[in-house]
Amino acid sequence: MKKWTFAVLTLALVVLLAACGNNSSTSNNAASNQGSTDSKAATETESTSTEPVTLKVGASPVPHAEILEHIKPELEKEGVKLEIVEFTDYILPNTQLNEKELDANFFQHQPYLDDQNTKLGTDLVGVAKVHVEPFGAYSKKIKSIDELKEGAKVAIPNDPTNGGRALLLMEKNGLIKLKDGAGITATVADIAENPKKLEFIEIEAAALPRQLDEVDLALINTNYALEAGLVPTKDALFIEDADSPYANLLVTRQDNKDSDAIKKLVAALNSEDTKKFIEEKYQGSIVPAF
Repeated sequence: MKKWTFAVLTLALVVLLAACGNNSSTSNNAASNQGSTDSKAATETESTSTEPVTLKVGASPVPHAEILEHIKPELEKEGVKLEIVEFTDYILPNTQLNEKELDANFFQHQPYLDDQNTKLGTDLVGVAKVHVEPFGAYSKKIKSIDELKEGAKVAIPNDPTNGGRALLLMEKNGLIKLKDGAGITATVADIAENPKKLEFIEIEAAALPRQLDEVDLALINTNYALEAGLVPTKDALFIEDADSPYANLLVTRQDNKDSDAIKKLVAALNSEDTKKFIEEKYQGSIVPAF
């Protein structure tokens, strides 16, 4: 009887030890698996955090896209991959930005942005001033503004802000006089005095350089003048001062204006390196605004 009892106790002890061993092994395996999972998660998190962010930015080819191309390598080091989409008009960059097909655009000044926000019902916002493109008057028919004859044809942009800008520049150079308070959105209807009886032709801004053979004088945005091979500081009969209020902006939406990627783009556009690039490449035709 004692032998039988001893055998039962021995068997129970063996079963108990085996169970403890299995629990220990299971616990160790679970810990090992958890460690492996944690390690994998950390690796995945690290991979995600270091993955470049792509910013899609709409821009006019010259000088905006050229400036963006210049900062592209430095931004990539900061984890921002810049995708530049070139536009030759002033409408699509804002509509596509509003529709989230773009993350930002770079082609316009504040008065134009304000006008477009009002017309389109958008709420786009300028986040950085980058440069001023002094607006100029060009001609293939005369060498001096004094040669401009009575009844001469003058082409100006057909959008309100750039058209007003052209008229203000002409007023400043004594060719016309505008009604009091006409301001930056002045139109041909706001001309109070036109002593030379100039004939004004309103044309899409991008088409103005192509009209130089057809008109006596054309007032052209500098980006389009540069694209046409004109040198504003040399070819313009008269040009805005460098302190022009029409600084070109980086524009975004309200929902992404404070993102890390946009902040890095702003820092790159307003860097000393970018200022030096603008000054050396454009030789006064483009002036840094920061």
